[in-house]
Amino acid sequence: MNLSQFWKENPKAAIAFSGGVDSAYLLYSATQSGAKVKAYYAKTAFQPDFELADAKKLANQLGAEMEILSIDVLSVPHVAENPKNRCYYCKTAIFSAISAAAKADGFDLLLDGTNASDEASDRPGMQALKELSVRSPLRKCGLTKKEIRRLSKEAGLFTYGKPAYACLATRIPTGDTITPEKLSRTEEAEGYLHSLGLRDFRVRTLGDSARIQVTESDLETVLKNRKAIVSHLKALYSGVMLDLEVRL
Repeated sequence: MNLSQFWKENPKAAIAFSGGVDSAYLLYSATQSGAKVKAYYAKTAFQPDFELADAKKLANQLGAEMEILSIDVLSVPHVAENPKNRCYYCKTAIFSAISAAAKADGFDLLLDGTNASDEASDRPGMQALKELSVRSPLRKCGLTKKEIRRLSKEAGLFTYGKPAYACLATRIPTGDTITPEKLSRTEEAEGYLHSLGLRDFRVRTLGDSARIQVTESDLETVLKNRKAIVSHLKALYSGVMLDLEVRL
């Protein structure tokens, strides 16, 4: 099956929309096919502001209807405790909220942007999607992340080159309690590094210190701006470290 066939068989659906590469292409393909769809963005403490800005921008460019749902994930049982399967509880809460809003709008089918490169066994959240009957057209059609980027570029979507992004909660070690303060300082630290021109990186929490992970191509930029980075991040963390095991 390809996406054209999928939309012919499913001409009406709700899309869980993050503004990332995958859900952006899924929404694009829906609008191109003439399907009746509505995008739902879950605004939580785990998403930085730029993700919402990107989602709004793309939905506007595609002329797609988008609704923003504010969800207090830190109040969901077990999420703030940050167990190994935190993603399961978080995804269950988020997709349950999206599903309820979608059904109220007359959409019985809920889709997400999981692609064929995503390993279900490595993602606790996948179980939540399965239990809630969320379907993943990109995965079903065998589209990998690489292929989706290529197709997105051909379609002129600005999202084609966005680095893969995991929520802010992933910067906090499993078992460490997640707090609004920890999430806020992570977002501020990563926002600062982004302003220096870095794109594919993480600022992880290690105790009360920041551990910066960048790709090899960005090491020079980090070292060039070392003093400024240390000065800025030391206002947020007790220490600042650079991980020499670069991101691949």
